[in-house]
Amino acid sequence: MSADNKVFIYDTTLRDGAQAEGVTFSPVAKIHVARMLDSFGVDYIEGGFAASNPKDMAFFKDIRKVELKHAKIAAFGSTRRANVKVEEDKGTLALIEADTEVCTIFGKSWLLHVTEVLKTTPAENLAMIEDTCRFLKKHGKEVVYDAEHFFDGYRDSPEYALQTLAAAEKGGADILVLCDTNGGRLPHEVFEITTLVRERFNVPVGIHTHNDSETGVANAMEAVRAGAVQVQGTINGFGERCGNCNLVSVVANINLKTDKHCLADPAQLKNLKQVSQFVNEQANLRDNQRAAFVGDSAFAHKAGMHVDGVRKVSQSFEHVPPESIGNARRILISELSGASNVMEKLIEMGLENIDRKSPEVREILQTMEKMEKGGYVYEAADASFKMLIKKVLKAHKSFFELEGFRVIAEKRSKDEPCVSEATLKLKVGGERAFTVGEGDGPVDALNMALRRALQKFYPSIDHVHLADYRVSILDPEEATAAKTRVHIESSDGETTWGTVGVSENIIEASWEALVDGVEYKLFLDEEKRGA
Repeated sequence: MSADNKVFIYDTTLRDGAQAEGVTFSPVAKIHVARMLDSFGVDYIEGGFAASNPKDMAFFKDIRKVELKHAKIAAFGSTRRANVKVEEDKGTLALIEADTEVCTIFGKSWLLHVTEVLKTTPAENLAMIEDTCRFLKKHGKEVVYDAEHFFDGYRDSPEYALQTLAAAEKGGADILVLCDTNGGRLPHEVFEITTLVRERFNVPVGIHTHNDSETGVANAMEAVRAGAVQVQGTINGFGERCGNCNLVSVVANINLKTDKHCLADPAQLKNLKQVSQFVNEQANLRDNQRAAFVGDSAFAHKAGMHVDGVRKVSQSFEHVPPESIGNARRILISELSGASNVMEKLIEMGLENIDRKSPEVREILQTMEKMEKGGYVYEAADASFKMLIKKVLKAHKSFFELEGFRVIAEKRSKDEPCVSEATLKLKVGGERAFTVGEGDGPVDALNMALRRALQKFYPSIDHVHLADYRVSILDPEEATAAKTRVHIESSDGETTWGTVGVSENIIEASWEALVDGVEYKLFLDEEKRGA
C-alpha cells in the first residue's frame, strides 16, 4: 500500500452489509453490485464469509468469470479455532478454496471474548492469530487482519490488545485494521488510539467502525486523520444493528474536504448518488431521503431566507456543490416559503420575467397559504404547485374536461379477491370519451380508465406510471369522515414528479392528484415541443 495521500476503500456491503436486518442480495445482485463498485473505483470488495454459506462460495466462483477493472476481491473468515492445527481448520481451508487474491480474517482483541466467548487462553488466542496469518501468506494471499473489538479490548487491557496486533504482524499480515465492533467509541478515542498504534507498528493501519453511537463516519474520519490508510465500510451504511460506517459519506468527505483521495478515478465522485441508489435497488430498499450527500433532501431548501441566500451564493447554505456528487438542489414550497421560493419555481418554468415584488407573486403566495390551510402540502408535490402557479397566472390549459366517473368495488365470494372497476366520461376538445378500467383497487381502476380515455388524444400517456401512492389522515378525530390527503408520485421513465389532492372522499382526493399528474406530463411535453 502506498502512502501518497491515498486512502484505500474496502467495501464490505456484500458481507457485513448483508448482515443488516431487511437486507438480502440475490446471487445475481451480488455480481451486479461488485461490477458497480469496481467501476466506481473502490479498492477492495469483500464478497462474503467463506465458511458461512453456499451462496457466498458461489459468488467467489462466479466473480472469477468477471473481468474487473481495478478492485480486488476479498474472502472473509476468522482465525483458526482454538486447539486446532491451522492446516486442518475448516474455516481457514474455506478461505483457500474461495481462491481470492485477498483474505481478511478477524481475531479477538478483547480478553472478555478470549476467555468468555472462545473459552481459550490469552496465549492460545495469540497463536491462533499468528498461525492463520502465516498460513495464508504462505499460500500467496494478501492478508487483511481485522482486530475485532480492538477499541473495547484496548480500554480493558491495552497491553494485550497490542499483543494481538503484534501476533498478526509477526504472522505477516499486510494491514492491521482496528475495529470498533460494538460501535460505542467516540471520535477522540479513535484518534488517540489509532495514533498510538500507528507509532507502535510498521504495518499500515486501517479502520472498521459501526454506527451504534451515530459516530461511524466521524470515527473513520478521525482514524484517517490519525494515519489510517484503509477505511472499511458499506454503501449506505448497511450492517449489523445500527449499521456500519457509511462509505458514501466517507468517500465524499475524503475527496472534497481533505488533502487525500480515495477513488481510482476521482472523476467518479460525480456518480456517488447513482451508486447509492443502485445498491439500494439491488437490496430492494427505498432510498433514504435524508441521507447525507446523496439524499433527495440533502440539498433541499425550504425557508425563504435560505433560498434567497443559496441563489446569491451557493456555499452560503451548501457545504459542497451538489453536482460534485451527482445530486441536485431542490427548492421546497411550504408555509415557510417566501418570494424567493416562488421565484425559483417561476424560473424553472421559464417565467423569469416576473418581478418578485409583483402582484402575481403575492397572489401565488396567498393562494398557496390558503390551500395549505385546507390540508394541501406542496413539499413533495412540486408538479401540483406548478399547476397552481399556472392557474393563478391564468396560463393553465385544461387538456380535458371531466363529465363524471363512477367507481365500484366488488367481492364476489369470500375466497375471491376484491376487484374494482371505474367508468369514466370526459371530453377532449369537442370529442367525448367513455372508458372502463379495472384494477386491484378503486384508485388503480380509476387510473387505468383515465389513461385509456386519453391514449387516443395524448399517446405519451402510455409511458406514465405511478411510482408511489401515499395517504395521510388530516383530522383522525373525525374517524371515517376525516379529511384525506393523497400524494402520488408519477414517472415517465425520465422524469419523476409529485402531486397532491385533498378531500373528505379518498377517491376524489386521489382523482385530483391523478389529474395534476397527467396534466403535468402533458405540460412537460408541450415544453419540449416549444409550445
